[in-house]
Amino acid sequence: MDLDLSPRLPKKVYGGDGGSYFAWCPEELPMLRDGNIGAAKLALEKYGLALPRYSDSPKVAYVLQGAGTAGIVLPEKEEKVIAIKKGDSIALPFGVVTWWFNNEDTELVVLFLGETHKGHKAGQFTDFYLTGSNGIFTGFSTEFVGRAWDLDETTVKKLVGSQTGNGIVKVDASLKMPTPRNGDREGFVLNCLEAPLDVDIKDGGRVVVLNTKNLPLVGEVGFGADLVRIDGHSMCSPGFSCDSALQVTYIVGGSGRVQIVGADGKRVLEAHVKAGALFIVPRFFVVSKIADSDGLSWFSIVTTPDPIFTHLAGRTSVWKALSPEVLQAAFKVDPEVENAFRSKRTADAIFFPPSN
Repeated sequence: MDLDLSPRLPKKVYGGDGGSYFAWCPEELPMLRDGNIGAAKLALEKYGLALPRYSDSPKVAYVLQGAGTAGIVLPEKEEKVIAIKKGDSIALPFGVVTWWFNNEDTELVVLFLGETHKGHKAGQFTDFYLTGSNGIFTGFSTEFVGRAWDLDETTVKKLVGSQTGNGIVKVDASLKMPTPRNGDREGFVLNCLEAPLDVDIKDGGRVVVLNTKNLPLVGEVGFGADLVRIDGHSMCSPGFSCDSALQVTYIVGGSGRVQIVGADGKRVLEAHVKAGALFIVPRFFVVSKIADSDGLSWFSIVTTPDPIFTHLAGRTSVWKALSPEVLQAAFKVDPEVENAFRSKRTADAIFFPPSN
């Protein structure tokens, strides 16, 4: 059966005055289920609060737009209250409880990508809410809640029944929410727009890689991530993950073309992509992208904490390592053509600016 790798947009799952929660559906993007990958997006309006929750899957969060506050509680640890802004990446291991709040006029939008191998539903995150009309308190009887927290029946009913919203609510402007604390970002957040560049090609592109070195919690999450930005009309070299990892790519900004080639030299995807689209590159498949005039940027997770990529163009390309005679025989060309092929793209680069 042919793979359907077409880029998709998310669908709204729930929401209200405080904001909305969107998710990509395995029914529309089968590779989510096949690869055990979850993808979702949270959009909070001013004074919107995403109620405290934990998930059945480890995730990486990436702030696409706006600024706000995040509360993070690791198992058996104190709450970290963190100021977040555009470009921030946050690793969220199993068992972490989070809440998200926007006190700014600009909408706060956060992307979540992660694995669902141990989740209840393949290709889909399941969140467990601590409060709200679908919170865990509502499932227990008044007796159980009262005995667990040593509360009388009247207090229990107020505690459980007062919050009628679910998932996302809008809080009163007069309510003073926790203030982010200095130092709480350390070890939890890496801003991909401010971090040292792992790759920087003039007029070509730039890469920041999220791994165990610059954000140790990535090791607990179990997969790495990166933010890639290429300039107008530039190309990202054809390449593949050589350690059997899946690549899950969300288009952050700009637009461009993407091609993916699989087994037997078959092109399995040729598409024009723009901001908001998500697609998945299967294991060992080769992918390449060319930006439109406005450039192209994307945030990806790779299902291994320290991914290794093989590129098929540039000085470090595997073609440069192969013997000339092997290339001549493999391509069935004369030495002149082989030499022309080998002599091109001698720079140590994975991004290629447009030819003059």
